[in-house]
Amino acid sequence: MRRTFLATLQYDGTGFVGWQRQPAGRSVQGEFERVLERLFAERSVAHAAGRTDAGVHALGQGVSFSAPADWSHSALHRALNALLPRDCWVASVHSMHSGFHARKSAMSRRYRYDIGLDDEAASPFRSRYEWALCRPVDIELLHAAAKTLIGEYDFRGFAAKTDKPHYRCRILTSNWVRRPAEQGLSFAIEADRFLQRMIRMLVGTMIDIGMGRRPLTDMADLLDSDHNQNTSAPAPPHGLYFDSVVYPPELYAESDETHAAAARHA
Repeated sequence: MRRTFLATLQYDGTGFVGWQRQPAGRSVQGEFERVLERLFAERSVAHAAGRTDAGVHALGQGVSFSAPADWSHSALHRALNALLPRDCWVASVHSMHSGFHARKSAMSRRYRYDIGLDDEAASPFRSRYEWALCRPVDIELLHAAAKTLIGEYDFRGFAAKTDKPHYRCRILTSNWVRRPAEQGLSFAIEADRFLQRMIRMLVGTMIDIGMGRRPLTDMADLLDSDHNQNTSAPAPPHGLYFDSVVYPPELYAESDETHAAAARHA
């Protein structure tokens, strides 16, 4: 008998080809599944809430997997962090009801994109984790551009691939905020789903608007477009973070303590 678990995973995407297993290169999924196989002595599959691209980081990636029933969430938490490579870290592990799936069960996902506007953004201690733009942008134009995204739209104009069944995404949150210590800006976006490179294309286009390279009206025009040829170049991957994912509360199982107590009195 096996139980389903959810791990909240953080990782530095610098050394990975992305979340998903690839024919060549180091993937987050490959590292995570190798640890599961070592723990359970059998092949185990891990599913992520979002398939991040090469170089993209995560602060709250949801990862679902199954484990033998004698494993508790606390034991898994300790074991995963003991064996995962140093550029990965599990923040928490929860027991979930049967049928839970990190991607299919998600209600929404939230990403963040960091941009450095100050000269020190080019420092090697920052430039790996943000877009070192190192020049001013008009934040009022960025606010206006982000506001046009709220609601449900066809994002074909901001999608890297054109073979999806549909391109509609419902945007719940879209805003720019100033980062602490005058270090620049962060773009926060939450939606029911995202398309490949969609956020990076959105950020690249909005920054061009904020720098006066294209008019604000282009946002509405691109949302009406049936191709991505007029979209700005994608922002670099290393400024993007998978921030968090929201699941229905009823999918979380009873605590391991309750489960153990019930077993003792069965």
